[in-house]
Amino acid sequence: MSAGHPAPSGSGPTAGGGLLARVRDRRLVGTPSRARTIAYGASAFPSNLLMQTFSAFVVYFYVDHLGVRAGWVAGAMVAHGILNALLNPLVGAASDRRRTRWGRRVPWIVLGIVPLVVAFALVWMPPAVGPTGLVVWFLVVVALFDVAYVVVALNVSALFPEIFRTTAERARGNTPRQIFGLVGMILGTAGAPLLYGTLGWTWMALLLAVVSLAFFVWSLAGMVERPVDVEAVRSREAAVGLGDQLRYTFANRAFVTYVLGSLLLQSTTAIVLAAIPFYVRYTVGGAEADATFLLAPIFVAAIPSIVGWSWVVRKIGPRSAMLWVVTVYGLATCLYLIPSTVLGAALAGLAVGVGVAGLMQVLEVALAQVIDDDERRTGLRREGMYFGANGFVVRGSVIVQAVLVAGVLSASGYVEGAGDVAQPDTVATGVRLLLGGVPVVLAALAFVCFWFYPLRGRDPDDTDAALAEADASPTAADPLPR
Repeated sequence: MSAGHPAPSGSGPTAGGGLLARVRDRRLVGTPSRARTIAYGASAFPSNLLMQTFSAFVVYFYVDHLGVRAGWVAGAMVAHGILNALLNPLVGAASDRRRTRWGRRVPWIVLGIVPLVVAFALVWMPPAVGPTGLVVWFLVVVALFDVAYVVVALNVSALFPEIFRTTAERARGNTPRQIFGLVGMILGTAGAPLLYGTLGWTWMALLLAVVSLAFFVWSLAGMVERPVDVEAVRSREAAVGLGDQLRYTFANRAFVTYVLGSLLLQSTTAIVLAAIPFYVRYTVGGAEADATFLLAPIFVAAIPSIVGWSWVVRKIGPRSAMLWVVTVYGLATCLYLIPSTVLGAALAGLAVGVGVAGLMQVLEVALAQVIDDDERRTGLRREGMYFGANGFVVRGSVIVQAVLVAGVLSASGYVEGAGDVAQPDTVATGVRLLLGGVPVVLAALAFVCFWFYPLRGRDPDDTDAALAEADASPTAADPLPR
């Protein structure tokens, strides 16, 4: 890495002498071990478990269980989404520039873990106040949850390109991480109802918080930063303010093509998840509970498929892998146009799960490649800013999903709250197109974005052509610190 490899100023194995100093001054040189890789990957389990549980059930808890008006909760959730989006680039930029003897990322993670699990638990443990008080409680506690979640999750992600330096390392290192993440998503979706149904909401919150804390503590064993020449890097950082960082980031052709394609694919996934309940009731004639049988095959197929996509990424590189992933995923969603039974739709879900696994495997590897390219031109490692900017943009998938789902349902003649008996026949066709047609269009647009993705090699120094393309990118001539 162009940032250099000497030990940080004032640190080293002899500084301080005690156990705390050895933990503080540890640095990663060379390839991470298997144990460290698995420990780092374990962080995805609590991150996805907490966020999936929150996203899936918080509205139901406050509206149905506590009796808060749906409109108030919806407004609070909009505020939650805006805050989350704005925090990403701000926290990312701060993380990039704040250097301590403990490193850049690890202090943020350590300081954020306890507030994160505590805020999560408090979301489900409101005081005995009226509806207005509950809304205030929701806004405050969810804001704390948002801040802590972005601080922890963004800095964990920012460590990924630093710990794993080549495409091969990243494809292998991302495999346990995504498997842990899928298990967290499954338990957050299916396990939470079992817990609150048997133990109650408070015990569910406490149990998930304790389990998440334990996994986060374990994962810290894998979160090690690499040595860097602090003084040399700080001299470069001094010339680049927050405004310049944002300008350089969003003028980077590699990042722009990547993040637009990622936004389209994230929107596709959001539409699939949102449309499945409608598809079950109005298209294949199943009961509401049958939605589980359509979602489960996606997760079941995704877990082993992650390993296969890891091999693909290592063999052909991120850009080619993204094109293949989009093709497989788009064709798989087309299968939802065919079934007339729940079983047939479940079988289609197996193919969709293969595509979902590809998205999970290749997107972060490609973003890490963008960060490597940026370092060659700027002399700075800006993982925080890139992951933050990516998080800011892909939050737009919620808007894309809401607009397209509402638009298709309205155009098909869907009547809210009327039940399946009163719905016109056109609704079944509209929902089928929503699940099996709209995602294909979005995937095709993502394919175009990735086709123009300029980084063609597998690693930063794979080919001379890769370097020439980086020099030709839109920001190559910008007055960046060298």
